[in-house]
Amino acid sequence: MMRDDVESDDQGRLPEGPRGLPRIADIARLSGVSTATVDRVLNNRPGVRAATVQRVMKAAAELDYIPESALSAAMAPKPMRTLFLLPSGTNRFLTGLGQLVRASEAALAPFGLKAQVEFINSFNPELLARSLLQHWRKVDGIAFMALEHPAVREAVNELAERNVPTVTLISDVLNCRRVAYVGLDNRAAGRTAGHLIARFVDRRPAKVAMIAGSLSYRAHEEREFGFLAYLGEAAPEMEVLGLREAHDDEGESYRQARTLLSHHPDLAAIYNIGGAPGGVARALREARRERDVVFVGHGLTPETRGMLIDGTMDAVLTQDPRGAMLSCAAVFANLRAGREPTHGIEAPRIDIVFRENLPQGTLP
Repeated sequence: MMRDDVESDDQGRLPEGPRGLPRIADIARLSGVSTATVDRVLNNRPGVRAATVQRVMKAAAELDYIPESALSAAMAPKPMRTLFLLPSGTNRFLTGLGQLVRASEAALAPFGLKAQVEFINSFNPELLARSLLQHWRKVDGIAFMALEHPAVREAVNELAERNVPTVTLISDVLNCRRVAYVGLDNRAAGRTAGHLIARFVDRRPAKVAMIAGSLSYRAHEEREFGFLAYLGEAAPEMEVLGLREAHDDEGESYRQARTLLSHHPDLAAIYNIGGAPGGVARALREARRERDVVFVGHGLTPETRGMLIDGTMDAVLTQDPRGAMLSCAAVFANLRAGREPTHGIEAPRIDIVFRENLPQGTLP
């Protein structure tokens, strides 16, 4: 990068340049910093602010001490360090989303982002709040699936005070300083599920069950609200059984579905609001009810794709995971450029997938 290697001697004295060539002192004078700072910048040593580095490099280029290519490299903004903080567990849509982010370095580069992924316990708000705060020195922005809890709101607000923007992904948290939400209109998603089930069951008197991950997720709460609102309006003759939480765990969703099928042999439909559809499918198959119980859920994955193909599931409501990732990237890019966070970003649509319209590919 430099015309010659510049190193201070044992007494900290800097060498002078050949007669007629600019010296370290000339660069220091032009950039308004000390010769020691110039020495640190030109030898790529840490401890100098980015704005100062750029000022020194600009002065060195003006004096022909470094080539223009070195100046261009120094003036280019460093990639934003972003973290995708996602729930761990058996939710294959979220696992696939994390895999997608890790494999998308080239896709995120045009946004000026360098992303990493971390999975944490899905339903522990205190752990989520701690995880958010422990990264504030390490990253420039965080996208995460939020839990509705005071500790999470406080963590988001504290990160905002420290100039670390947060984007909620898939599930939102309100009354805090997150900069944007990237995800579906979950009330509309719940209403859509209600419409599908009402049509599949032919709006006759029938029992319908709901299994959620957790109502600590605003997304699941809003889906339940939309589902109940639609059936109350359009199919009041259908009886909705009390909601059960399975915490996106395959074993728990299996136990909940098996209990429902045992206690309600006339059960007509199940709406799986969250993840772990494999547990529900297993219970339906064991009871030999997979052909007569309507099963609607969320998230197109290799697993739900197989369930659609074999007829265990009737419909899957989903969103494009790549689109969600790129929307998060666009939010951070907008913030860096001084634009509104959601400038140019379209709200994601609810895709309804049946066996007959399965797309060619899905998450890895």
